Amino acid sequence: MTLSWPGDACHIEADLLAMEEVAAQLAGAVERDYAPEAVTVSSTMLTRLPEADRTFSELGLFVHAHERAQEATLQNVHHYANGTYGLADAAREAGARYAASDVSAAAGLRHAP
Repeated sequence: MTLSWPGDACHIEADLLAMEEVAAQLAGAVERDYAPEAVTVSSTMLTRLPEADRTFSELGLFVHAHERAQEATLQNVHHYANGTYGLADAAREAGARYAASDVSAAAGLRHAP
């Protein structure tokens, strides 16, 4: 996208095809590269350690910290995929909105006196 100021009017140009390509690449990368690994990571993080012996307090603290790390990892895996899809959707929507505004502006220019 570029901005320029010819005269007193602000002019915005967006490469609609590039926006659509970026959206497709982001979604494809998640589906192809990330999702298969995310399934493996998620199932690994859902595996709980056995209860620690109460007489070994340090082991209990370790198991507790490990469970918190598992939960954080699961959240990160989930949010990364969703966030990337959200970014892809935003790129698609921006491209669609620019395309619609270009059509509307062109129609307005054709009907101008």
